[in-house]
Amino acid sequence: MRRADRLFQIIQILRRHRQPVTAATIAAELETSQRSVYRDIATLMAQRVPIRGEAGVGYVLEDGHDMPPLMLTADEIEAAVLGAKLVAGRGDAGLARAALDLIAKIAGVVPEHLRPIALDPASIAPPGRALPADRIDVGLVRAAIHNARKLRLDYRDEVGRETVRTVWPIAIGYLESVRLLIAWCELRNDFRHFRTDRIASLTVLDTRFTARPAALRARWRRTLDATHPTSP
Repeated sequence: MRRADRLFQIIQILRRHRQPVTAATIAAELETSQRSVYRDIATLMAQRVPIRGEAGVGYVLEDGHDMPPLMLTADEIEAAVLGAKLVAGRGDAGLARAALDLIAKIAGVVPEHLRPIALDPASIAPPGRALPADRIDVGLVRAAIHNARKLRLDYRDEVGRETVRTVWPIAIGYLESVRLLIAWCELRNDFRHFRTDRIASLTVLDTRFTARPAALRARWRRTLDATHPTSP
């Protein structure tokens, strides 16, 4: 790997991680020595790339570093297109449209020699079976999650019994056969999963919940791990 490419890849590795990344981790991914990584980090810092950290502790790329847009490798383009095709097949209507728009935008701006990878990739997303139609605008739910807004749901269970719930939405789960709203339910005082095709109606409330959605998602994942531990 040319040194210029290695410098670029170091920035990409740091950009990918939120926590400090050690020189050993960087060296292992780039298949080079830690000494080379130390020299490369020093070069980047001398070029005013905002890297914070030190040898033995780890390095973080601080906010404010701009890179030329869409400097994508062939593998990155294929990964983005494959992911977008999966979303187009499994996501709600809004995300499906956005995924197709993303593919078109990538194909429109990448260099000519990379365009076939976006338009006719070697990787194929498996077709999914049709999901039950949502009775609500899932885009409103995603916006409520981002803004930490409570929702009031009119929900019907598998036998048609209707309940009204006030929930703290934290995620939308896109499963093989259904889409789920994952939320903290004030009625049950616990996490609950609501099928989006069984939500008869919803209202986005003015009230915000105080916990951060990311923190609630972490709690939810720990709850799942405790309920369904991984086999050794």
